[in-house]
Amino acid sequence: MNATHIDERARETEIEAIEQVIATLEHAQQHELPGEFVDLFRSDAIWTTGHGRRLTGRDEISDFTHRVLPGAMKDSTSAYEVVHVLFVRPDVAAVKVRQRAVTLDGHPIEGQNEGSPLYVMAKEDGRWLLVACQNTEVLDA
Repeated sequence: MNATHIDERARETEIEAIEQVIATLEHAQQHELPGEFVDLFRSDAIWTTGHGRRLTGRDEISDFTHRVLPGAMKDSTSAYEVVHVLFVRPDVAAVKVRQRAVTLDGHPIEGQNEGSPLYVMAKEDGRWLLVACQNTEVLDA
């Protein structure tokens, strides 16, 4: 495999693994599990929150997540859908996600702006990890 061509079967397998990471991220947020959430990041990861706060390194991401996640899902939560995966290399992918506000029983919340996160992920020791993440709110024009 190289950066410009990935065998279709390998591509499908890697996309399934990436989708599982995003499903775990969704689960961790919906169930307010900061430890499970933070475990998805590489130790030197960077993350810019939806409100523009830059967090550098798993420790800073952990501190922030342990402060804001517990109690954050008492009224609503988010659903995630992988909408595009671009393999930069076989072990590096840019992953575009659709994030929707939903009720606690999974129904979309009307009038809420969607999120459009971009997650750069790297495969290390057979595991996909979040490396550079940017959450962005989609504003209607």
